[in-house]
Amino acid sequence: MDRETLADELNDLRKQVSGVTGALIAGVDGLLIAADAEDRIDPGAVSALGAAQLGLSLTITSAVDQGAFRHAVVRGSGGYLAVYSVDSTALLVVLGDEGLDVTRLHRAALLTIERVRSILAAVIANAC
Repeated sequence: MDRETLADELNDLRKQVSGVTGALIAGVDGLLIAADAEDRIDPGAVSALGAAQLGLSLTITSAVDQGAFRHAVVRGSGGYLAVYSVDSTALLVVLGDEGLDVTRLHRAALLTIERVRSILAAVIANAC
């Protein structure tokens, strides 16, 4: 898998949006695919938590008939964690500090997700 290209996309997201402190791509099973995160963060643990948030969010949006899940944002006293669905196999997790512009993050994340989808699709196509 082209983890370096994915990590570059995550780094670009961090540079584009003020307040982003880290990001990662994980499989829906919670396994880490690529990360651009601070040393104080355990990307493997955050991947698993992101997948759990995705599963819960999928269940909630289905139960309340709100259509397809797009993203969930958790805000704590120290910042944010946002989970985005990339496709049926992967998710994007973004960490941010208290100054994160969530609206700007959503716009930038959509572009990142499109590029990540393309990268993952190319990896799958080359594997076949």
